Amino acid sequence: MDYLLTLAADPAVWAALLTLVVMEVVLGIDNLIFISILSNKLPEAQRARTQRLGIALALVMRLALLGSVAWIASLTEPVFTLFDHAFSWRDLILLSGGLFLVWKATT
Repeated sequence: MDYLLTLAADPAVWAALLTLVVMEVVLGIDNLIFISILSNKLPEAQRARTQRLGIALALVMRLALLGSVAWIASLTEPVFTLFDHAFSWRDLILLSGGLFLVWKATT
């Protein structure tokens, strides 16, 4: 319980939460615009159903990705050691993601 109170009093935790909330709102608006643009190409009778389905699928996908990130964050058991540093699956996934972002930014 003390740990939760410590987290609740930490301004960095609140800043991270605010950042995540803002990102979710922006991504939600982006999804709405994208789904609206695509569904406007459909006949009038199918638009409402398609919009509901698209928003539901976006929500399911976002929850699945959130669950995946939480699962990846728990993979802290060392897999191998290199130069006296233990690497876990989480470390390897974060390293490969970081390398991918560097590669995409430079090519």
